[in-house]
Amino acid sequence: MTADGLPMPVRDPALPDRVRIHEVGPRDGLQNEKAIVPVEVKADFVRRLADAGLRTIEATSFVRPEWVPQLADAEELLPLVDGIGVRLPVLVPNERGLDRALALGAREVAVFASATESFAKANLNRTVDASLAMFEPVVRRAKDEGARVRGYLSMCFGDPWEGPVPIERVADVGRRLYEMGCDELSLGDTIGVATPGHVTALLTAFTAAGVPTDHLAVHFHDTYGQALANTLTALRHGVTTVDASAGGLGGCPYAKSATGNLATEDLVWMLHGLGIETGVDLGRLTATSVWMAAHLGRPSPSRTVRAISHQES
Repeated sequence: MTADGLPMPVRDPALPDRVRIHEVGPRDGLQNEKAIVPVEVKADFVRRLADAGLRTIEATSFVRPEWVPQLADAEELLPLVDGIGVRLPVLVPNERGLDRALALGAREVAVFASATESFAKANLNRTVDASLAMFEPVVRRAKDEGARVRGYLSMCFGDPWEGPVPIERVADVGRRLYEMGCDELSLGDTIGVATPGHVTALLTAFTAAGVPTDHLAVHFHDTYGQALANTLTALRHGVTTVDASAGGLGGCPYAKSATGNLATEDLVWMLHGLGIETGVDLGRLTATSVWMAAHLGRPSPSRTVRAISHQES
């Protein structure tokens, strides 16, 4: 909340009482930055996000450094944020990445799949089927080690090479990830082309495919200004986990048309206005994004960050 008590909470009984925000700024946000952020700044970023009340913060990715040099310091980062009392999932692309993550005590990991062949080739240099075969031992071993596994599914609503993506195909690939053992599926609008009706249709298809809604999360990009509308639609369908990035950081290094993620501050403003609990202190979160924007040398694209920081300046 801001100092003047806005937004005024007005409850909608059709919506959930509480939403868990899966903060992706330190991983999905910073991986798309041109500049390399020092590991000490990244650790401070994670700690500040935790202090703002975020309880799930995706910290980093254990990919090969030449693929994503911005996250090459994963082994250095995790010990710096160990013991801060929040969930710190990490992305692992394969068994080697899983080994590195488990060696540092990671208890939550994520794999990153594609609903389309073009993006699977660009991102993983494999077909969709081959990538799922690669993930199967990763998921199995992680579960055997007692780790929680999230499955990211990208290009759920559109692909820059293939155009519209059939809903049935997305639901089928997602079902296979779920049956593989993923505890949660994050449905990604990687290039930001989703609209509310499409969101409803896709979530309905997942229900028909046997994937419970309480195992789904949504991950929207705001390319066409639809991220909040799409999120509200997902909440009405029963989704209670939403991915967002502090300050609207991020995009996708393998999909050049992808713009920033849904800003966590914009999401929190809407949720608080709906009387939905998040546990997040919007003032502290905004201050954190202003602080990170200064390190990156550019203003935050989040409208809420700009509005609140302007009021306080």
